[in-house]
Amino acid sequence: MLRTALALALAIIAPAAANAANQGQVMVLGTHHLANNNRDLINLPIEDITTPARQSEITRMVDALAFWKPTRVVVEWSYSDQAGLDHRYAAYLAGKLKLSANERDQIAFRLAKRLGHRKVYAIDWNGRFPGQDSNYDFVNWAKRNGQAERFDRFVADGQTEANRTAEEMHGQTISQWYRALNTPEHRLRMHQPYFTIASFGTDQENPGAAWVGGWYTRNLRIFNSLAALVKPGERVFVLYGVGHTYLLDSFIRESGAAKLVDPRDYLPEK
Repeated sequence: MLRTALALALAIIAPAAANAANQGQVMVLGTHHLANNNRDLINLPIEDITTPARQSEITRMVDALAFWKPTRVVVEWSYSDQAGLDHRYAAYLAGKLKLSANERDQIAFRLAKRLGHRKVYAIDWNGRFPGQDSNYDFVNWAKRNGQAERFDRFVADGQTEANRTAEEMHGQTISQWYRALNTPEHRLRMHQPYFTIASFGTDQENPGAAWVGGWYTRNLRIFNSLAALVKPGERVFVLYGVGHTYLLDSFIRESGAAKLVDPRDYLPEK
């Protein structure tokens, strides 16, 4: 009986061990929005990265990332518009596209071309949450319920920190920007404000928690699209807004969907 049970256990464990040995790998590189999209409550003012000096730094960083030899390059672009991304990347390969300051163009497109890839993959989802928009409007809820000052202080403190970071970045190389941005401590720090957002509300009406629930939903949908790309033996490079990285890392690790690779191992120190 014992031998039978042991044999059964080994039969179950052995395939799992074999799969783990050939498990896909994912490198998530969190990024600032280099083109200054200014779409968030708090925005980091980025200097012009199209100057010759900054372009040289980006090229050097991309060359270093290429040593990991990703088999796929993934970006923050709507999953439902893969055709649009295909068109843009094809234009770049054909020499018909002038790269914008967007990190997708500057880093992901360059990396994919450097590796000879014919495709860059879109995995983003940023659709409407179910129900009425007012169910998620924590900003107006704060204003209507005597918490406008607390909300304004939350935004002001965050913007002050962003402005301080921007000043520090002037004296750093772009690779140093990304090394600082992708420490576990910084990823956690970028995630923690969502708990403040979730606190705007009451038991009866809690738009803050509802909005953060939608944020988790968005990132789970992004993760689902990513996980579908991670086949055995694949090395998938993911370039995404740094606010997403804590959750994406967590979902990858907790699900066992892939082995995580620290991007700092491939980023130049200077």
